[in-house]
Amino acid sequence: MMKCSKCSSPDGVQRAGFIRGRQRFFCKLCDYHFIDHQVPRAPERKRHQTTISDVAKVLGVAPSTVSRALNGHSDINSNTREAIIAVARQLDYQPNLLAQSLKSSATHTIGVVIPDIERPFFATCVSGIQEVAAEAGYRVMICQSKESYDMEVSNVQALLASRVDGLLICHSRDTQNFDHVMQHASKGVPIVHFDRVCNEVDSAQVVLDDWGGAYAVTEHLIQEGCQRIAILAGPETLLISKQRISGYQNALRRYRMPVRPEYEVHSNFQPDSALAALDAWMALPEPPDAIFAISYRNAFDIMLALKQRGLRIPQDVAVAGFGDEFLAALVEPGLTTVNLHPHRLGQQAARLFLDQVRQKEDFKPRTFVISGDLVIRQSSLKGRGGYFKLEI
Repeated sequence: MMKCSKCSSPDGVQRAGFIRGRQRFFCKLCDYHFIDHQVPRAPERKRHQTTISDVAKVLGVAPSTVSRALNGHSDINSNTREAIIAVARQLDYQPNLLAQSLKSSATHTIGVVIPDIERPFFATCVSGIQEVAAEAGYRVMICQSKESYDMEVSNVQALLASRVDGLLICHSRDTQNFDHVMQHASKGVPIVHFDRVCNEVDSAQVVLDDWGGAYAVTEHLIQEGCQRIAILAGPETLLISKQRISGYQNALRRYRMPVRPEYEVHSNFQPDSALAALDAWMALPEPPDAIFAISYRNAFDIMLALKQRGLRIPQDVAVAGFGDEFLAALVEPGLTTVNLHPHRLGQQAARLFLDQVRQKEDFKPRTFVISGDLVIRQSSLKGRGGYFKLEI
């Protein structure tokens, strides 16, 4: 009988729950709570996952019989198979994917690394990836780098430690070193790059026609009568930024217009860098009469800032972006931009991955280019209105 550690009487002692796994007591005679450290800790409850052996015990059959039945082997009687499946469902049996992967060396899981899941473009890419993967019997594990190189490296390590069959990766804006991908590609891990790719790794790629899209936007602005077209690009080291600036410059040269360095600004895609670029442009003796932002979000930043300055869009300054998110049609005026077809991009990346898995050593890395559509809205139409969709 338990005695109170304060008054030594056993008469008023009762149990009062547990603290850190030990029994707690309460003495009603002296109104005192205490723990007897001689009483052993309560055993911790262990989470038990139903196993093949549990199913076998219920039915009185061998575990190997259950395994063959659940894997569809033809040597199991149909009545036995149905009974095993019914019990497995009742016990909520779930296959041990890790054990299966150790046996077969494949998990039928694709690791995906993207910069930011909150951005509609990348979320739509993932939707396309999952659609194709699910049809092929694959699962998808998604990680986001939040535009951080260190986080991207950690994502790759975590996914491969989870025994994914390969990687689909879109690099962060800060990534300049690709060793964390090259070391695994050299070991035969299937890797597909999409959107933000790198030339340092010999891998399959799905890219957007960044050059062609930027050329089409710039050409459209020229044809609308714009004479001083500025471009807000991304980081100088980012491949898509280089290609979009190249497309912009080539359009200017094609129409015999000067390429003016003061109209080209690199940014980190953040609103403050977009506003700093606008301040610098508006302080020029000849400020631009059109601004092309290679990120649609920066185009929104520019439009808002122009309105706050009392400038009219497009009469005073025309604006165009890159990436046709649904918001582009909802802002006033509607934003001229390029529809990048991210769902199609994700689908093609997944298909290239599956080709690589199936063909193994016979697979030859190739690059697939997704062409976009120039969607013309009021933000760039100097003197005319309406909506136009031109295929690039």
